[in-house]
Amino acid sequence: MMQKQAHLPLHALPPEEWTPELRTWEQELTAAPYRSYLYSYPHKTAYRELNPPLPLESLWAQEQLESYFLYMHIPFCAARCGFCNLFTLPDKRLDVHKEYVDALERQAEQWAPFMQDTPFSRFAIGGGTPTLLAPDQLERLFTIAERVMGAKLDQASISVETSPDTVTRDRLDILKAYGVDRVSMGIQSFIEAESKAIYRPQNPDLARQALELLKQYDFPLLNVDLIYGLPGQTVDSWLYSLQEALAYDPGEIFIYPLYVRENTILKPGQTGLEHDIRMELYEAARDRLVEAGYTQYSMRRFAKPFHSDKSLLPYSCQEEGMVGLGCGARSYTRNVHYASQYGVSAAATRSIIADYVSAERHDLADYGFVLNEQESRRRFVLKALLHREGLEQSAYVERFGTHPLADLPQLKQLIWTGMATLVPDDERVEPSIYEPNLSDETRATDVLRLTARGFALSDSIGDWLISPEVYTLMEGYQGV
Repeated sequence: MMQKQAHLPLHALPPEEWTPELRTWEQELTAAPYRSYLYSYPHKTAYRELNPPLPLESLWAQEQLESYFLYMHIPFCAARCGFCNLFTLPDKRLDVHKEYVDALERQAEQWAPFMQDTPFSRFAIGGGTPTLLAPDQLERLFTIAERVMGAKLDQASISVETSPDTVTRDRLDILKAYGVDRVSMGIQSFIEAESKAIYRPQNPDLARQALELLKQYDFPLLNVDLIYGLPGQTVDSWLYSLQEALAYDPGEIFIYPLYVRENTILKPGQTGLEHDIRMELYEAARDRLVEAGYTQYSMRRFAKPFHSDKSLLPYSCQEEGMVGLGCGARSYTRNVHYASQYGVSAAATRSIIADYVSAERHDLADYGFVLNEQESRRRFVLKALLHREGLEQSAYVERFGTHPLADLPQLKQLIWTGMATLVPDDERVEPSIYEPNLSDETRATDVLRLTARGFALSDSIGDWLISPEVYTLMEGYQGV
């Protein structure tokens, strides 16, 4: 197909000039815009046992980055939402939480020697719901980061996830004391019937009270998560929830399409997605958020300018360097991604957590994915292309010594169909993504960026760019 189209110029073409092959591809891509959320590549379902296991000391000795990302995973939550397929377990028992944090500290103590003098520019605590922990256990996470891992919290951007039912003054006091920059709260909907439909017991008044309390603490960045495509949801009810969130002027809003996946509580036929209006809901929210002064940074993320008083270290998500502590956390070196075993069902998750808590040693990577050169290139493209900054081709050439459009010529299809455009390097951030496609080839020099249409189709574009080899592993994964 690409050989037949190689002669086409690198700018958007009117549909009447599309080849039959290009037209078929475009129709296949747009027919199913919500395929999967590619938040990392390769996906964890492509991970397998590493045989032999890789010693972490030698693995991390090869890394030489300016800065790294420290992540702690707390897998506990109050209740499992109907759409959730993450590594989480509904468990409120304080003794279970303490045992888990004890294990996380043991892991950190064993990893710290491999991370000596490692500067952390980002520190995030996710889950699950980290603020489900009792205040003393929540505070331990920050002391582990500082005293064990050596993180300088005054130089790192710090993010913590929370939920309306766990936003309390004693917990927020801790977050404030340790310089948390970003608090992210999943609300999903301000309509009680919609929350109940996804098995999320949440009173909208509780969400409002939590937001009011968070505003009092004046964290530099407040994020709110909302979901569209919920059972019974309409454009009007969706925009109502969005407007309720906007009333609190959060610096950032994530909008997620509802997915129904294997092992989630919600099943096909229970969601209303058989009459799918998700694209209509997405477009309505996108337009409203842009009107309210938010900039779109990805299909999901809309934000206003963010300022931190800290002297933050630089960080590039394309350069790996993720140090993941806790059961379910992933770690990324340049060539190896590794984690604990992956599970979704309660029985599997409980068993994996029990193994983690009882483990004496955490100094081997025994489950993960070793990236070859081709997968590293594909990951670099995906991590850049699906965000507003776009794929800076000169950065790609600097790292790999080749050109992305030569390595992945299928990217040209995005340009021809108006889903992406090439823009000059000196204009890589400022132009609006809603501008018409640039067609002057003399300006098509450096950055490949999705257009508004491309952003709307990010999930299908990401799914399409997964390599056949990774896809085979994902499809062969025996989930539990």
